[in-house]
Amino acid sequence: MADTERAQFEIHIRGTPEEVWRQITKTDEPQECFFNMYMDTPGGELGVGKPIRMRTKSRKYTGAIGDVLEFDPPYRFAHTFKFTHLEDQECTVIYELRESDGGVAFKLTLEDLPVGTKTAKQMKKGGTMILSTLKAMVERGRPSLATRSLFALFRAMEITSPGSTRSEHWPLEH
Repeated sequence: MADTERAQFEIHIRGTPEEVWRQITKTDEPQECFFNMYMDTPGGELGVGKPIRMRTKSRKYTGAIGDVLEFDPPYRFAHTFKFTHLEDQECTVIYELRESDGGVAFKLTLEDLPVGTKTAKQMKKGGTMILSTLKAMVERGRPSLATRSLFALFRAMEITSPGSTRSEHWPLEH
């Protein structure tokens, strides 16, 4: 196995564990905190062993795939993660929530990041945006204007996605 690294991101969110949990596990609408993508899973129900697919808003492209490793509502959720456009090995993403003064202490941990890869670079760069967008969604009900503008750009650029990332190449069945 190649060398791996770990990264952690933490933030305090004024809200309840249930509100934060909803934002990171919803399958019925785009997840703004995860780059406005849909989390697809069989039957729309998350659970240990179930595959997940992060699909564009149109659902025509799949940006990442994984399998649920842990699911303990509303405190812990872990899954494997692999970008569909990269050949890098998969890593593990762990979300932990705990009640704290006036809100939720939220921790995002990235484990088994393959050192020196595009996956590691993109995952570490995305961690901060995920947390700030999650905080905005729970506390204000919408992402920042800059984030919404980025989502519009993603939508416009979707047609430039590699053909290998088309969703028909990434079914939910194993």
